[in-house]
Amino acid sequence: MVDATALKEIRIPQGRLVHALRDRGSSGWQLRHLSVCSSTETALTQWLRQQPWLARQPRAVLAQHQRFAHGQYGRFWMAPPGGVWLSAALPWPNGEPSTGLFGLTVALAMAEQLESHGVSAAIKWPNDLIVGSRKLAGVLPKLVFRGHHVRLARIGVGLNVCNPVPQGGIALRELLPPGRCRVRLWQLHMLLALERANQLAAHPQRVVAAADQRLWCRSVADPASGEHWAVCGIGLDGQLLLRQGTRTTSWTRWGGRSDGNL
Repeated sequence: MVDATALKEIRIPQGRLVHALRDRGSSGWQLRHLSVCSSTETALTQWLRQQPWLARQPRAVLAQHQRFAHGQYGRFWMAPPGGVWLSAALPWPNGEPSTGLFGLTVALAMAEQLESHGVSAAIKWPNDLIVGSRKLAGVLPKLVFRGHHVRLARIGVGLNVCNPVPQGGIALRELLPPGRCRVRLWQLHMLLALERANQLAAHPQRVVAAADQRLWCRSVADPASGEHWAVCGIGLDGQLLLRQGTRTTSWTRWGGRSDGNL
């Protein structure tokens, strides 16, 4: 079903964000801004269907407000004004990519961007950034394949900036001075983080080592059995490596392939 609200309110921005990206030598983003939409993921899918992907320029849909944002396991959540809500499509290096490692690569690049501005965020495997014990940001990764080759990478990003947050969340306004908590500024930083992730993709071992250093906790409970496992590290396909005495196992959260579903 076509999101009529998204189609009505799409416009190509002509302002400071485009110029700020160019000033930083970015790879030429195509951007669309929405004042409100059901989901940036849906709006991006519509855009890709209307204008086929040519793998030349990364694209991103940014919204001030999402009514039914897509989260993990297809859950819906509110994304009120004041945060960075975006969905992007970008070229991704081939080789042997996995969606799990792709998601961690983006989370690592976002964490690095936050650290460069004085915010220390840990990675809660597989897709959240945490400050203390409170959620600051999340990512939703998807790799779209054609045969054995990656056609494009899709990533949804949500970052709390100065928006209201639910219990258990935290926003940058609680961590930084007001002048450094402008939404447009953090839209810029997140787009730059996606470009950085594209560069990091060529170095999976470096990504795994850096993500492992930033893991939020070193033990996890199995949601089915309640058993506690020690976290031993991260595998090269992004899985979480676990140990309990002499027993070992691994968790893989994201599926690896998506063909034709933009």
